[in-house]
Amino acid sequence: MLVSAKEMLTKAKAGKYAVGQFNINNLEWTKAILQTAQELNSPVILGVSEGAGKYMCGYTTIVGMVNGMIKEMGITVPVALHLDHGSYEHALKCIDAGFSSVMFDGSKYPIDENIEKTKEIIKIAAEKGISVEAEVGAIGGEEDGVVGGGEVADVEECKMIASLGVDILAAGIGNIHGKYPANWPGLRFDVLEEIGKATDPMPLVLHGGTGIPADMIKKAISLGVSKINVNTECQLSFSAAVRKYIEEGKDLEGKGFDPRKVLAPGVEAIKATVKEKMELFGSVGKAN
Repeated sequence: MLVSAKEMLTKAKAGKYAVGQFNINNLEWTKAILQTAQELNSPVILGVSEGAGKYMCGYTTIVGMVNGMIKEMGITVPVALHLDHGSYEHALKCIDAGFSSVMFDGSKYPIDENIEKTKEIIKIAAEKGISVEAEVGAIGGEEDGVVGGGEVADVEECKMIASLGVDILAAGIGNIHGKYPANWPGLRFDVLEEIGKATDPMPLVLHGGTGIPADMIKKAISLGVSKINVNTECQLSFSAAVRKYIEEGKDLEGKGFDPRKVLAPGVEAIKATVKEKMELFGSVGKAN
């Protein structure tokens, strides 16, 4: 059964670890992440972007697939199904479809409109026990075609949004989606510390977890980051493993062309990446 992300993240903040949000793109992705979470006894958040939602035939299809897997695979660790960077319309669609958590990204609106829309989403989600993530200060990089430069969030705006009753807050601290450029100046821990104090005890989110050095991740967790989003890293390891399989001509041997065989190395690569991240974030063994 899917659960809200609120309880797992409140526990994570108190325990000074973070729960990984791993974005899913298809059946293989979902299966690999759920298997790894179960094996490591770790809570997990499955993230779905609007683009991936469309690719996987809509949110109802995804809810059916994830609920089916939890049942068939005997998954007992807490699993949240979360809309990543959702618009107002898509947050409502996901709530209707049976997601257990949504992110309403109102960062593109003026702050007053962001507040109004966030309030409406909170009210509707709260009635169904669904957790809500809000964002202040656009996260840099590219996310479904939207390119941002990694803004640093305003502490007062964070305080304002946090006070509306959201469960989780994503604040830009110079982090970006995708690969980090060589001249990236690093995370703004001074700002993170201020945001943490202003919004305590709210769990904070770090978007763009791919490519942030391990020591920075650990420092961010010590300052109140309880949810870290990983997407690009799984995609890179998946494609590298599938590429190797084909380049070695294994798809030409026997029934090596069977899609289940072609994708199998990619699935193992995702599992290895997720395991590495769960160990780094400190969520291993924290499902109870």
